[in-house]
Amino acid sequence: MDRLQTRPRAEVLVETRGAVSAGAPDYARVKVRAVLERLEEPVLGVRVRLVQEPHRTVARPSLAQVVVDLNGRPVRAHVAARTMREAVDLLQDRLVSRLARLRRQRQHPHEPLGLPADGGGHRPEHRVRPPEERRVVRHGSYGPARCTPLAAVRELEALDHDFHLFTDAGSGREGVVYRGTAGGYRLASAGPLSAPVPGLVTGRLAVPRLTLAGARERLDLSGLPFVFFTDAGTGRGHVLYRRYDGHYGLVAPAG
Repeated sequence: MDRLQTRPRAEVLVETRGAVSAGAPDYARVKVRAVLERLEEPVLGVRVRLVQEPHRTVARPSLAQVVVDLNGRPVRAHVAARTMREAVDLLQDRLVSRLARLRRQRQHPHEPLGLPADGGGHRPEHRVRPPEERRVVRHGSYGPARCTPLAAVRELEALDHDFHLFTDAGSGREGVVYRGTAGGYRLASAGPLSAPVPGLVTGRLAVPRLTLAGARERLDLSGLPFVFFTDAGTGRGHVLYRRYDGHYGLVAPAG
């Protein structure tokens, strides 16, 4: 009997918010399971989140997200579409792409960086919120484990993020990797790197030393999706970014 068919299937937990149609959760379970049943690695958990935005002015109000615990390694995909059925279909395609890239990276760990996976298509739209109403509503953090810039790019792609803050294994300083607007990956670092990374463009501008208030002001004035800065009090690298709900998010080192 096929080994893949005898492995117990992880339960696909679906959370909904808003006016999500009654059949959408089951449709999402079928689509996600169709991807996971072909994997050789153990799937320890699966969570799907479906959100139907109430705003009629939003062009893609149906949001779908999946997080798969692949033998202890989180793999994430996140999309937005005009209808929830379309969002789930796109979510399935994006999950397939994420898992394929992860498999290729494991098989060829020293392979040079290729072009980034599509990070801008089918993303939720950012709500426009007056500056005086914006708040830092989420303080994300990451643990003390260090990695190389190349490993940080791999993590960015596996988690389907637009940027990834990490501590460089060589220098011990924080850095951020992200997708460049003209293609390719880019890196900003709070300190000198131990060695250049082929295929990774390193920014030449100095990372600003700012307070949180100063970072908010810079983010508002620049129109950029995020600002990487060293905190004026601790000297550690932080990222202040725009959330899809119009507020700010802050990612900082733990401890």
